[in-house]
Amino acid sequence: MTQDADARLPLRFGAADQAGPKTALLIEGDAPAPAGVAVARFALPTGFPRHAIGCACCAPRGPAAEALGRLFLARARGGAWFREVVAVVGPAGEAAVRAALAGDVVTSARFRVAD
Repeated sequence: MTQDADARLPLRFGAADQAGPKTALLIEGDAPAPAGVAVARFALPTGFPRHAIGCACCAPRGPAAEALGRLFLARARGGAWFREVVAVVGPAGEAAVRAALAGDVVTSARFRVAD
């Protein structure tokens, strides 16, 4: 499938100020977000060491996949319209988002990393 025919929503990594009127934000933690932009937040677990992010024995869906699911559901229900997602994350958050896109079938069916 060519990227032009790929109907999945593009996701890129960046900063909150890169959000436009047709952009949603996926934010790790509680960083501020511009007003009027669809936002989903997630936090990575701390403390107890676990297996790899998204490991089925510890968490059927990781926090990044859950947050992207909330964004998609808001869009599908008409609560937020966007054409792309900007992920505002640190290194561990980026790894969690990439793991969700690679290993969570629902997330990978809805979103793709933009080139």
